[in-house]
Amino acid sequence: MRQIVAAFLWSWSAVAFAGAQQYEPLAASAQAALHEAVSDMASPEPTFPSLEEKINWLTEMSQRLSRRMPDREARIDFLKTVYYESKRAGLDPQLVLGLIQVESGFKKYALSPVGARSYMQVMPFWTKLIGDKGQDLFHMRINLRYGCTILRHYLDIEKGDLYRALGRYNGSLGQPEYPNMVRAAWEKQWAWPARQ
Repeated sequence: MRQIVAAFLWSWSAVAFAGAQQYEPLAASAQAALHEAVSDMASPEPTFPSLEEKINWLTEMSQRLSRRMPDREARIDFLKTVYYESKRAGLDPQLVLGLIQVESGFKKYALSPVGARSYMQVMPFWTKLIGDKGQDLFHMRINLRYGCTILRHYLDIEKGDLYRALGRYNGSLGQPEYPNMVRAAWEKQWAWPARQ
């Protein structure tokens, strides 16, 4: 019975593990820099090291994501946007895919009990703090831009310590469960190139 309960809890947490990003006052300079980072402009076509790398990455990641996002065109658009927004924020796109898997299970309209929204489970206070009040966090590109910008901000605050930055992102700073889940998803399901 204990194994069945543990399996149920694990499967539930694999679908969505959204916590509550915490509101923290920002210095005016940090607020201005973050506002600039989320300013609403369309994501251009992402730049890969080579055309071959682009084709290989999109093909492989698309195959891995196909069960969760059956529509091929939407899946490719999503992956291109993840790649662009991750690189724009100085993040590994596979890390971001692992975070999205844990946060929302790749559900665009995921809504946590505390109000976090969409793929990267961004809390609405961020649009008021660093963006524009009317921004729709269920819009794919806006959600990915905010999520990547926020994670980069937390990495900067924590001087590159991913464990602590992920804890801040989830509102569980100092607790190992969430950072370990993201790292496991990143390394086991989204590693690139694929591990042999």
